[in-house]
Amino acid sequence: MKRSASVAILLATGLLAACSSTQQPLSKNLDYKSDAPKTTGNSLEVPPDLTAPQVQNKYNLPNGVVSATDDATAPAVSSPVAVNQLDNIKMERAGTQRWLLVGNKKAAELWPVLKAFWQENGFVIKTEDPSLGIMETDWAENRAKLPNDGLRKLLETVGLGSVYSTGERDKFRIRLENTPQGTEVYFSHRGMEEVYADNSKTNTIWQARPADPNLEAELLGRFMIRLGLTEDKAKAQVQQTLAKPVKPQDPIIDGQLQLSDGFDRAWRRVGLALDRVGLVVTDRDRSQGLYYVKPAKSETDKEESGGFWSSLAFWKSSDGKTVKPSEQEYRIKLQELNNGATSLQIQDKQGKPLSDEFVKAALGKLQTELQ
Repeated sequence: MKRSASVAILLATGLLAACSSTQQPLSKNLDYKSDAPKTTGNSLEVPPDLTAPQVQNKYNLPNGVVSATDDATAPAVSSPVAVNQLDNIKMERAGTQRWLLVGNKKAAELWPVLKAFWQENGFVIKTEDPSLGIMETDWAENRAKLPNDGLRKLLETVGLGSVYSTGERDKFRIRLENTPQGTEVYFSHRGMEEVYADNSKTNTIWQARPADPNLEAELLGRFMIRLGLTEDKAKAQVQQTLAKPVKPQDPIIDGQLQLSDGFDRAWRRVGLALDRVGLVVTDRDRSQGLYYVKPAKSETDKEESGGFWSSLAFWKSSDGKTVKPSEQEYRIKLQELNNGATSLQIQDKQGKPLSDEFVKAALGKLQTELQ
């Protein structure tokens, strides 16, 4: 626990209470600073790692869609100047999820600009695999939420600026998907907050906090500007996605979540949903519509962790015996239906059915995330 925990939590409480839900597009005050470069013993604690292992993605995509792997040999862009001339960028939305379609550009062309964008915004790139189109930042704190008063300036002058802390950290997982029309860009947010461990208020712990779709939209809008779109046009695009479209909830029928999306869109939206809820994709096979997943370690260390699986008692076998989280693997199976919709099933790693109670609870959580 860092020594400034009490100050951090008190500050965070006041700052959160002062936040407004009516903020205009691209008006958030952001000033991120990563803890990653700090190596001294007095550095701030970093929340538990949620990074997924590298994904094997060796398959052909249906319907003529090209994966980022297929562009691994494409020439890298040595300068972002050409990309900055782009004006063919569109923000799309489905439920709480938003993404960009960058027309007539391959993932390999966008990659160096994307990496520079996150570094310019104060993030450290923790993992990246251009061949798979996957990038993940390290945890960072939005220092703009802190009061810019004389005491803070004095403490920063003498090297004690870390005494002021919001008690919150953010990280992002970025995915690029090549399509015949261009490249789809996805930002998925993960958040952690520092809370008191018990009523004595002597120790603190880091716990997950909900993903922030509006923060994802804010950074997607800023990336549009980084690609060359004017600020007014970027604001207009974000504004158009603020009003949540009216859409009936996708039903759960006979142990399957029935998504109204076609396979291509459902595949990408489910992948983003899995990122958000803290599941590690260990492998995937798009030709078969399969994601292989397991709970991230930090989500399963304790039953009370608050993660996606914590309320499902998934670590209990049918006979009531405890099973180690690392031994649990599941399959998320997507299948296109005759009516143009897509069904989603959760199976064990061999593709066998799971208990009705487990399936109902797990599908309900994904159903909420996909609205």
